[in-house]
Amino acid sequence: MTPPSLPSVRLRPKANARAIRHGFPWVYDNELVTDRRTRALPGGSLAILEDHERAPLGLVAVNPASRIICRMLDTDPAARIDQDWFAARLEKAQSLRARLYPGPYYRLIHAEADGLPGVVIDRFDDCAVVQPNAAWAEARLEALIAALVDVTGVRVVIKNAGGRARALEGLDDASGVLRGQAPDGPIAVPMNGATYMADLMGGQKTGLFYDQRPNHAFAATLSRGARVLDVFSHVGGFGLAALAGGAASTLAVDGSQPALDLARGGAEVGGVAARFDARRGDAFDVMAALAEEGRRFDVVICDPPAFAPTKKAVEKGLRAYERVAKMAAALVEEGGYLGLCSCSHAADLTRFRGACNRGIGRAGRQAQIIHTGQAGPDHPLLPQLAESGYLKAVFYRL
Repeated sequence: MTPPSLPSVRLRPKANARAIRHGFPWVYDNELVTDRRTRALPGGSLAILEDHERAPLGLVAVNPASRIICRMLDTDPAARIDQDWFAARLEKAQSLRARLYPGPYYRLIHAEADGLPGVVIDRFDDCAVVQPNAAWAEARLEALIAALVDVTGVRVVIKNAGGRARALEGLDDASGVLRGQAPDGPIAVPMNGATYMADLMGGQKTGLFYDQRPNHAFAATLSRGARVLDVFSHVGGFGLAALAGGAASTLAVDGSQPALDLARGGAEVGGVAARFDARRGDAFDVMAALAEEGRRFDVVICDPPAFAPTKKAVEKGLRAYERVAKMAAALVEEGGYLGLCSCSHAADLTRFRGACNRGIGRAGRQAQIIHTGQAGPDHPLLPQLAESGYLKAVFYRL
């Protein structure tokens, strides 16, 4: 029996109920019968989703203010979304990561793919950073945090409320410490033989990008004895991994001085500061200046922000990726390697790779694709949701 206290919401006749039954986790606002009662539901309300013939499909979170009006939480319409429910999903997620990694430094919850739509949790030993990017999770944050502490034993929980996803859900941008005391400085994170300094309170996103871990490792295999250029380096992701892999030198380029300071701090902790250098500035301006200086590198990696965050921005974003590829290719030594990355889910691998290929060609270079990478296994993909496979990395030999 379904709980009588919960309202029901119904799909329109032309909505794809089969996709929902087969695991697609979202219902868009034009797929739902949005009568006055549905529109009046507070964001984050729970409801029973029915197909157009009123057969129940599962328990959903409803947000009438969002383009994604329903998010599937449980295929059991009678499920109770309480601390025990959160704990079961957290335990399942943690068991995967514990098998994959020797220490507790990973993405613990990757939203829909881990059964918690819109929720991201990154773990840094006994600290966890939570991004509740959906109204339903924000409304049940206390139960989520209690389960997180109980399952993982973390002593510090930080809420990160930055990013456009929360705004799309009608949520505020108030971050803060939910459990324990804030770290008194950046946290040292071991990864791929390097040490990264993560600013959990003031850094980008949760403080570190775990998703690039396998691509950092691949780049490091190319970097033994090499001169490496790490463009859009953030806290030194590719550059520090390259140094740990035996690179002769790394030049990190980023527009953020605090990020470069963290990268230098990681180099110092890792004992590779003598081979590390940094240059602050707009990436395009710095690449142009390096070309004018006649600089060449054996390995060049570019990991820019999402140039195509939405479908409307795809064409403009692809032109930006093409420009990155053209400018970066000109800096690669003959026989050297170029790695190009995109975290834009709206630009799929085929279109991103096409833009990169055009840019390399416009630079007058010939290339071989030697490797294509994606996010690490702590960022699992939900097969029914293409958007969960946002990260692409293509490596070339020029």
